[in-house]
Amino acid sequence: MTGVNSASAAFLATIPSPDRGVWYLGPLPLRAYALCIIAGIVIAIWWGERRWTQRGGTKNTIVDIAVFAVPFGLVGGRLYHVITDWWRYFGPGKEPIRALYIWDGGLGIWGAIALGGVGAWIACRRKGIPLPAVADAIAPGIIVAQAVGRLGNYFNQELYGAHTTLPWGLEVYQRFDPNNPAIPDQGPTGVAFGHIPLPESPVHPTFLYELVWNLGIAALVVWADRRFRLGHGRAFAVYVAGYTAGRFWIELMRTDDATHVLGLRVNVWTSILVFAGAVAYIVFAAKRGPREEPETLRGNDITDEAVDHSAGTSAAPDGREKAASTADTSSTGDQGKGGKSAS
Repeated sequence: MTGVNSASAAFLATIPSPDRGVWYLGPLPLRAYALCIIAGIVIAIWWGERRWTQRGGTKNTIVDIAVFAVPFGLVGGRLYHVITDWWRYFGPGKEPIRALYIWDGGLGIWGAIALGGVGAWIACRRKGIPLPAVADAIAPGIIVAQAVGRLGNYFNQELYGAHTTLPWGLEVYQRFDPNNPAIPDQGPTGVAFGHIPLPESPVHPTFLYELVWNLGIAALVVWADRRFRLGHGRAFAVYVAGYTAGRFWIELMRTDDATHVLGLRVNVWTSILVFAGAVAYIVFAAKRGPREEPETLRGNDITDEAVDHSAGTSAAPDGREKAASTADTSSTGDQGKGGKSAS
């Protein structure tokens, strides 16, 4: 009885992992990772749209930009992951086709932001609006989207740290092939039959650390943006600097396989370099002056309105001229008739 109580106490002092990351509705797989990514994208677009219109921009602008930015971002995120972790997909005994299996996890935020930014730039050029202003509007939504995406890592039972005895330690389980419970399968399609802990369990839930950190940075961006009326991309730079500062120390806690450069994980180096760039941008962008004026955020829309307004004002004088001409003609005719009658 004592053993049962101690086991229950140990379980209550840790965070259990989900037993799987994929469910099936008939032949249709519902992947937790994909659902989390989609939910994050929806939140980022919704919040970005609200912030954009509050700044004076035209409604549905962020939705239009997302049509370009989201596909570019997904491709960029996958490319970064495959390039930096190429050994997972290429080499003896590997399956290169799995590099395309984005639903199994593996999106590098660095590549997603970089190539997603290219897509957003194309859309902004088409609409005639400044990309830095768009970046400021979507900054807190993006990092909240990242937080939601980390829940996908929780369901996939990945990206965790070393063993810990802390109360919030994460229990990780041995997963098996759902079609053959005798075959281990730690991938996202595996199922934790029997909830057998892995030898290192419980572990640091680094996905949770990053999730909480990201939400804190989102709050920081919103506060700083309101307090200092950030513009010209500075709110976005605050997000980047804050995120990379957290990613630096969280990355050092992770124990999953990763590419190393000079003894450090490649994402640690990326965090250092991107953090330095973001801080430098905050300093230099401050020289560009106050936040963009609302009319600069409307681009082609305000041009179209000006054309419509111009057309409307030119039509009115024409109408008045025609009316005056008709009145003059009518008056002359009346005078002529009057003269003949008098004579």
